[in-house]
Amino acid sequence: MNLKKEAALKAISFIKPRQLVGLGAGSTIAFIVELLSEQVKAGLELNVLTSSFSTNQLLLQKGFSVLPLANVEKIDIYFDGCDQVDHHLNALKSGGGIHTKEKLLASMATQFIVAGDESKYVAQFTTACPLVIEFLPEALRYVPARIQQLFADVKVVMRMSEKKDGAVITENGNYLLDVWYGSWPELSQLNLIIKSITGVVETSLFYNLAHKAIIAGNDGVKIIEKQA
Repeated sequence: MNLKKEAALKAISFIKPRQLVGLGAGSTIAFIVELLSEQVKAGLELNVLTSSFSTNQLLLQKGFSVLPLANVEKIDIYFDGCDQVDHHLNALKSGGGIHTKEKLLASMATQFIVAGDESKYVAQFTTACPLVIEFLPEALRYVPARIQQLFADVKVVMRMSEKKDGAVITENGNYLLDVWYGSWPELSQLNLIIKSITGVVETSLFYNLAHKAIIAGNDGVKIIEKQA
């Protein structure tokens, strides 16, 4: 059983005709694109846009017309994967380095749904993933130093490119910082503190944004709803 495909199958059941559907990045999202392509061929009408270069390329290969994000004010439904999601539906998206654009789509969505396999679902965040911060190049020295001042149990690492000399540069022309916590601070406070640092653009903590999580496991697919 392919758990990510099972999650994707459940995800597309939430899509209604003629909706504007946003798609993030990752293998679960790739399955959603494949499944939506089949449904569009069968007559389903919808519009799509994405936060991901790779997903954009896949959508184009499948014959979709992808709307530019700058022309859109609101999205009906947005799907994305994650590195971890807790039982309060707070999510970490630390791997791809495109979390600023992903978070924009998530914030624009009437429904933001995280989809993935059961390995992503945790009672509370583990220290296996960092908090990733996108920040202005002009704050190269200031932002890391400020984080070290604010948190005692923390390791701050500049994300470096593996294919060229120098730092990873985001699509927005900024740098990325991986912040490894020995234990996670209270997430609501962490979110406020980091985003209050001048020079920080966004973080990979999706705090209080998701409405549902689709979690596929060997015992089936579970839908975790946001608690009121």
